[in-house]
Amino acid sequence: MRYNFDEIVNRRGTYSLKWDGGEMIKEMGLTERYDDNTIPLFTADMDLPVPQPLIDALHKTVDHKIFGYSVLPNKYYESIQHWFKKRHDWEIKKEEIVYSPGTVHALNVAVKAFTNPGDGVIIQRPVYPPFTSAIEGNGRKVVNNSLKNDEEGYYSIDFEDFEAKAKEENTKLFILCNPHNPVGRVFNREELHKLAVICAENNVLIIADEIHGDLMRRDQTFIPIAKVAEDVGHIITCTAINKTFNVAGLHCTNVIISNPELRNTFSEVMGFQLASPFTIAALIAVYNEGEDWLEQLKEYIDETIEWVVNFLAEKMPQVKVRIPEGTYVMWLDFSAYGLSPKEVHDRIYNRANVILEDGSMFGEEGLSYQRICLPSPRSVIKEAFERIAKEFEDVHVDIRVKSVIS
Repeated sequence: MRYNFDEIVNRRGTYSLKWDGGEMIKEMGLTERYDDNTIPLFTADMDLPVPQPLIDALHKTVDHKIFGYSVLPNKYYESIQHWFKKRHDWEIKKEEIVYSPGTVHALNVAVKAFTNPGDGVIIQRPVYPPFTSAIEGNGRKVVNNSLKNDEEGYYSIDFEDFEAKAKEENTKLFILCNPHNPVGRVFNREELHKLAVICAENNVLIIADEIHGDLMRRDQTFIPIAKVAEDVGHIITCTAINKTFNVAGLHCTNVIISNPELRNTFSEVMGFQLASPFTIAALIAVYNEGEDWLEQLKEYIDETIEWVVNFLAEKMPQVKVRIPEGTYVMWLDFSAYGLSPKEVHDRIYNRANVILEDGSMFGEEGLSYQRICLPSPRSVIKEAFERIAKEFEDVHVDIRVKSVIS
């Protein structure tokens, strides 16, 4: 069936964090203003309807009228295996799959399970803020291997710095974000192989957050790091239906751990976890019948991204932006305006009444940036950018930085 992603689905009054959580959002410090006219585009969930087979599966679960403790059936595991073999040519064994009620939860479990207080954990900033909190919140040390950013906004790995930090005695873990949130890089086979080799040689465990791996641009290919590593015994991979199919509220991450010893340790530290019957039904439905919806979604997001790039080139050429290779977020560089981050924030959040995420949340490397999540009806995205552009009309700069299209 054809899906209408231009449909406006009113999410107010549905317990939505982004649409109903105004007081919480203000307490979090994201904005001083939140009202009925606010456009929230800060969190990575979609304002788009989910696949019809998913809706049908959840209705069937509701109609059963009993929602007790549930067990993962063989079909659950088979659905995961089928999806990753078909979409990514990745063979996963049933026993390698460990259910977790969320990726951030899994990261915290891994940090506690495989490191000791004071140990170093490598991350590549600017990066998703919960990586930092998973490390520092558990008494470990952030070891930052900053991504290199060239004049065209293209990010790459500083391998010399990465290897030096991997060699440090207390470095025990590396949290990889691929596709990278927020910069949108999809690391290639050579990059992933090199990361895997360096970590293996230095006994550094890799935790790979690959939950955006199904959200590729039309000309990009995602490769799981476990496919390119010579030894997968030091790799743990987080996969999920949450981002791909807009079901973050169902809490469904599957952690792939081929090493039995690591798998047992991870499971022991995580403790006993049960998925809800809704979660189980959802995964089976989307991994077996959601592919057509996903292809339509990717096309819609690609077109939205193209609209954003063209709009910025015409209305806000000072904003440097690069089409992300993967994810549905864009990383906007406002540095050419010559304004302080506080002033940029005020114009967007308080005056335009659009909530994004300040780049500083992703590390000091993001100080002049804003992250925007784009999986909303295009009319919402258009209104948001038109509001933002209006608030920057009075800013005059001597040097114009054109958008980079790749």
